[in-house]
Amino acid sequence: MSLQIYNTESRQKEIFCPIQPKQVGIYVCGITVYDLCHIGHARVMVVFDTVVRHLRQLGYQVNYVRNITDIDDKIIKRALENNESIQSLTERMITEMHADEAAMNVLRPDMEPKATEYMGEIKQMIETLVQKGFAYPAANGDVYFKVKSFEQYGRLSGKNIEDLEAGARVEVNNIKQDPMDFVLWKASKENEPAWDSEWGNGRPGWHIECSAMATKCLGNHFDIHGGGMDLSFPHHENEIAQSECATGEHYVNTWMHCGFVRIDDEKMSKSLNNFFTIREVLKAFHPEVIRYFLLPSHYRSPVNYSQENLESAKASVGRLYSALEIVSPAEATQNTEFEAEFMAVMNDDFNTPKAMAVLFELAKEINKSKDAGLAGLLVKLANQMGLLEQDATAFFKSQPSRSQLTDEAIEQLIVERKEARTNKDFARSDEIRDLLSAQGIELLDSPTGTTWRKA
Repeated sequence: MSLQIYNTESRQKEIFCPIQPKQVGIYVCGITVYDLCHIGHARVMVVFDTVVRHLRQLGYQVNYVRNITDIDDKIIKRALENNESIQSLTERMITEMHADEAAMNVLRPDMEPKATEYMGEIKQMIETLVQKGFAYPAANGDVYFKVKSFEQYGRLSGKNIEDLEAGARVEVNNIKQDPMDFVLWKASKENEPAWDSEWGNGRPGWHIECSAMATKCLGNHFDIHGGGMDLSFPHHENEIAQSECATGEHYVNTWMHCGFVRIDDEKMSKSLNNFFTIREVLKAFHPEVIRYFLLPSHYRSPVNYSQENLESAKASVGRLYSALEIVSPAEATQNTEFEAEFMAVMNDDFNTPKAMAVLFELAKEINKSKDAGLAGLLVKLANQMGLLEQDATAFFKSQPSRSQLTDEAIEQLIVERKEARTNKDFARSDEIRDLLSAQGIELLDSPTGTTWRKA
């Protein structure tokens, strides 16, 4: 089955045909680095990491670009609040973002352009738009894009330009030629970072940053552009307009947007102050549990954040690892129905819910057959989703838990318990088991000895 991807622009699944055979250029809108990443950011990271992994599994040479917004009103405000430089804040937050990604086994993009490093490209694109008559400098030093100069405006979001115009007139701005026009270059304000330009000192608008970085890294016309559902309008709509007017070429073939992480039916976001940082959640749940939690819903559907759903994800990942605890993986069995089905559902618009179902059917078969080759296949397929990267025993021992005991202390208590049982001191044996259980440590007795895991 050929790979099919749902294209937001055409509103249907399409057979994926890259511009260059066996090569894929993909650009994903990344993080504005003024604070720690939250679980909503994690979903975009994990979804597109999974997409890129599958494309590479299919044999494509992928150039994965995900930008960093390192100049923005929120960044300026936070740096002032922290009494630190913008560069200090953004570099610190980029380091923290990379740590969160590494914890969740999110592979680094091939390119990670920062807006501040592409000022030349940004100014050149704005200058081209002004020269072609698609943009104009305003009296206050700002530069605006003429929305009505692009006849296809609204084609991505499906929004009607007359309705948009009516909404835009609510907020009158006498500086603009038309209420719908959006800013490409912002004149500098006091105590704000600024770059020199022919329109005066200032800094770029958000939308133009992505157009300049994407076309510089991937060319004027590339295969896939992705991001969160909230970016389809106005951000991606504006990207299309300014990019195609500047280059005269079709901008992107396939637009992919992933659903929100929601809390109480609202999008998780910092602006609503209803977010949980990745760092917070990692204190309570293993990184693979968080990654799994973000995948069983189709990427275009929302995910509901709750403690109950995270606990369910923990149990599910535990079930997969339990199959590997029983049977040590060997070289993966080839040409099975499991692998054929897994690849088929992933080729159907990256259907991770159905792919997960294949993994659980495979785990069930391993539990029955004790087939080491199938265990190897389970690891191989799960790895394509960034899961089951650890040894089973190591996974169960590395769970965050309430235990204050070191691994050495746990092992010593197990030795004491064994001695107590040998001496028929069952009261002491039970006491040790209860003590460990109270610390969240589960003992597993077998004919070959006792192992433990964090519950």
